[in-house]
Amino acid sequence: MSFGSALVIIDGGVANVALPTIARDLGVGQSAVVSVVTVYQVMLVMLLLPFAGLGERIGLKTAYQAGQAIFTIATILCFFAKSLPFLLIVRAAQAIGAAGVLSVSSALIRQIYPSNQLGRGLGINSVVVTSSAAIAPTLGGLILSVAPWPWVFASAVPFALASLALGRAIPNPRARHATFDVFGAVLCAAMFGLVIGGLESMVHGDSPVVSAAIVLVGVLVGIYFVRRERGEPNPILPIDLLVRPVLALSAIGGFIAFTASMTLLISTPFRLHALGFTAAAIGAAIAPWPLTNMIVAPAAGFLSDRVPAGILGGIGMAISVIALSLLAFMPADPTLFDVAWRMALCGSGFGLYLPPNARLLVGSAPRERAAAAGGLVSTVRLSGQTTGATLVAALLALGIGEGRIPPMVSASLAVIAGLCSIARLRPSIRNPSPEEAENVQPEAQNR
Repeated sequence: MSFGSALVIIDGGVANVALPTIARDLGVGQSAVVSVVTVYQVMLVMLLLPFAGLGERIGLKTAYQAGQAIFTIATILCFFAKSLPFLLIVRAAQAIGAAGVLSVSSALIRQIYPSNQLGRGLGINSVVVTSSAAIAPTLGGLILSVAPWPWVFASAVPFALASLALGRAIPNPRARHATFDVFGAVLCAAMFGLVIGGLESMVHGDSPVVSAAIVLVGVLVGIYFVRRERGEPNPILPIDLLVRPVLALSAIGGFIAFTASMTLLISTPFRLHALGFTAAAIGAAIAPWPLTNMIVAPAAGFLSDRVPAGILGGIGMAISVIALSLLAFMPADPTLFDVAWRMALCGSGFGLYLPPNARLLVGSAPRERAAAAGGLVSTVRLSGQTTGATLVAALLALGIGEGRIPPMVSASLAVIAGLCSIARLRPSIRNPSPEEAENVQPEAQNR
């Protein structure tokens, strides 16, 4: 499970550090080349919740393995991309496969771990996911130092084939016989696609009126979709889970935290490139984030079985705000060390926040809704990361994306995420009603 999750996350974000090189070789602008990242994330956000519902119906292992196969084929095609449109098409295909993997991964982890160790299991998964996302630019920088940018994608093919083989060992829980809501899945994908696509169009397009209209249509579709889902026994959008304030706050806080982290991770290569750092040096400067995260996140997952997520998250975001502020006000001519220790501090803060947040979301859901809760965790992560990428593209288009503005924006978002976490400590928000408590794992209550 860790191998498969790491593969799709790393190959999804490995292009970050290569964006300036891809823009130069393909002859496109910097704000346009960011779409290599955002198209991948938009497709993921559109498909995660529908694929989670589909996985419950066809089987979690079947969905996982099919996703890996599609991802492997698309990864091979990335090597042959000679234009931005073709690269965007195969990146979208990669995202379809990745959605099959990530939509059911948390539900499979819940099948593997006993309930009293779920926080530990999700902590391991969280460090794999967040560290993979953070280490991807480092790997990209190393590959770029010895090979052209198409190899950034192609180097993952042997690992994709190995992941397919390893996937045969994954448990195969019995599929549910619930009806899959095809129309609801289409509405869910349309809602996310129109809203995020419209926002992207505002950054890259020439008609803000048309872009605003696309966003408005997406909002209207979303309103209709949410109202329709309220009457569904197994909703694609897990409204039945989000009605609990503690889960709603966790979802909002997670979204904001991932937006903050992705804003920093995508903008930092552009900032360091403008300061004269080489691709390899940029990768080395970002490396302390995942390295620190690999230590802190498992510990946070272990603690989340014993300490309320509100406390851990509040402390984590306080650390992140300090680190992001220090990154914003680095020396005018920073050394590699100046960047590296600040990135390490950032990694520890987000590593302390995210695993307990995911543990609360997945562990507080009824077992039969584990796939929906897992899909929600992945959707929160990817929608936040997509929003962060879109935000960086907007800042680059405005000419302020290569300085201290992005880390300052990230620090402001981290403050809000920390407040959401602390708010979960209120007894009226933290404790489920008696009716809800019947369907919740005992150790998940009051966390």
